[in-house]
Amino acid sequence: MVRTLSSKQNEILSKLSSIVGKDNVLYEKEDLYCYSFDTMSHGYSVMMPDYVVLPSNARQVSDVVKLASFYKLPIIPRGAGTNHVGGCVAVDGGIIIHFSKMNKILDIDIKNLTCRVQPGVILQDLQTAVENLGFFFPPDPSNLKVSTVGGALALSSSGPRHFKYGGMNEYTLDLEVVNAQGEIFHTGMAVKKNVSGYNLTNLFVGSEGTLGVVTEATFRLIPKPMCRQIMLAFFDQVERASDAVRAVIQAKLTPSVLDLIDRNTITTIEKFYPTGVFKEAEACLIIEVDGSDEQEITTQSSKIEKVCKLFCATDFVLAKNKEESEKIWFARRSAFAAVAKLAPDVVTEDAVVPQDKITDMVKKIKELCEKYGIMACIMGHAGDGNIHPNFSLDLRDEKQRENFEKLKDEFFEYASSLGGSITGEHGIGMTKSKYLDKNAPVYRYMKQIKDVFDPENILNPHKIW
Repeated sequence: MVRTLSSKQNEILSKLSSIVGKDNVLYEKEDLYCYSFDTMSHGYSVMMPDYVVLPSNARQVSDVVKLASFYKLPIIPRGAGTNHVGGCVAVDGGIIIHFSKMNKILDIDIKNLTCRVQPGVILQDLQTAVENLGFFFPPDPSNLKVSTVGGALALSSSGPRHFKYGGMNEYTLDLEVVNAQGEIFHTGMAVKKNVSGYNLTNLFVGSEGTLGVVTEATFRLIPKPMCRQIMLAFFDQVERASDAVRAVIQAKLTPSVLDLIDRNTITTIEKFYPTGVFKEAEACLIIEVDGSDEQEITTQSSKIEKVCKLFCATDFVLAKNKEESEKIWFARRSAFAAVAKLAPDVVTEDAVVPQDKITDMVKKIKELCEKYGIMACIMGHAGDGNIHPNFSLDLRDEKQRENFEKLKDEFFEYASSLGGSITGEHGIGMTKSKYLDKNAPVYRYMKQIKDVFDPENILNPHKIW
């Protein structure tokens, strides 16, 4: 069905077409529909943009933003759409800027250990290109096979290796940004140290597209670890697994990955994506160590095994080869997809608590699930206290939807009461805004920053604020 446009809409369409070419502007409803949602599960109505544009360079992005500013249209940057909190949907219509055509690795500078990329580059493609040259870009969210650099920057994503290596903010040296008036500017420099004024680069990393549109990024690289070893430690109690995590850290060991999954997650993965690598247990730690030589890896693995057995690990398994390692990683990254087979909806949540409060948080999740009749498969990056319960439910059921909202309220309230955060890497988006204390001084200052960069509130409105 052909969409009927008003004279003003036709005028905007014509101008957008002159900027990016008519084949790079989508405006028919059947083309716009797939941009009306991300991976957020909700009962909201369809949130359709008015237009989707596919620019090829920063100048085109700048011209599109200038046009949006003139017509007071919202601008929503979008990558692969894997956001869990509605971060890239068009709440009030407007223009989605989709970066699928700005997907080039522009430069890998092996002399200075930097790389320069466009926002549409897939994270795994960047990692592979860099590692083929003997270097390493550590951030690895679980959906790195599809997630883009721009999306990872918007949320300051990290993933399992954050415990040892940190997230996107630690590797971002410079960003090319288009502001709400269409001005193109750089936030930093392609050097490892730079204190020439305020750190605008880190201000933009994690800002969810609410301060500007990133059109290029420069990252620092590090030498690639020569060896890796992945292992599994199984426990008959989540508490013992959590205690083992603290003991590993207190023993001054630094695994690159220190993740926890519970019985429900283990069972669900093996049911829908059977790998044969997981054993029946209440909890499992997925641990990876890396280093410069085999001896270092063997020493670390042995020490970690001893610590886990001190806390009554029922079994400890070392991956024997690359194939087994890949099976374990496949299983770990398949958790969300596996849970999605249990019910019509799966909602993955994201909270961070002090590492010594993980057991309390896991117990609370189980208590809330029993209270409200909702199933959860619990997993998380235990090394840094980041917990990801995957809730399986049917949001078409009004009672389940009401109960889940109550569960979430208590979940985030409890995380905060433990001295934690309501998000570690998924962002605020539109679903978590209500949990922020907007009257707190820190958020008043943030809002003033937002108003400076985006006085007309056209940059990803209704996200965070």
